[in-house]
Amino acid sequence: MDKLQQEIENSVKALKSGKVILYPTDTIWGLGADATSSKAVQRVYKIKKRDPEKSMIILLDSADKLEDYVIDVPDVSYDLIEKTRVPLTIIYPKAKNLAKNLVAKDGSIAIRIVKGEYCSEMIKKFGKPIVSTSANLSGEPAPQIFSGISSQIVEKADYVVDIFRTRINSTKPSTIIKMGEDGLFEIVRT
Repeated sequence: MDKLQQEIENSVKALKSGKVILYPTDTIWGLGADATSSKAVQRVYKIKKRDPEKSMIILLDSADKLEDYVIDVPDVSYDLIEKTRVPLTIIYPKAKNLAKNLVAKDGSIAIRIVKGEYCSEMIKKFGKPIVSTSANLSGEPAPQIFSGISSQIVEKADYVVDIFRTRINSTKPSTIIKMGEDGLFEIVRT
């Protein structure tokens, strides 16, 4: 088994045990956990020292799985995901089947379909979405390389992925679009 496959296996094992992983997303380094487990989500909030009122995003490996976690997915969402070449997070109204402490007060959830060899395959093997948030203490800059992550974060993560640590990720955080129930959307962040 090569290093990439070993790290995917180790990450999935940790996630299935309710653990928090520190891992390279398709944009920046992040903290992740099972998005369907309130206990795992709570640990991410605690490690990050993030206000529980501030929601986090979830990552999926395929747009085909959106309907498992959103009550009504507007058709335009699939077009946006397919045609956008930059990482794209879409905020959908009416989340379902996710940890209650992950869903925003208005019932919405932010979802990004990941691309990239590690993240996409790891989520696919895990079989559930993972919560994801930048691997920094709240208020600090988001790390784009492993060495930029605070030791407080590294020490508190249950599993730290051991690949792509020196790869400098020039990708900025994802573009964010908020989807309305009517299929209309607004750009929140570019």
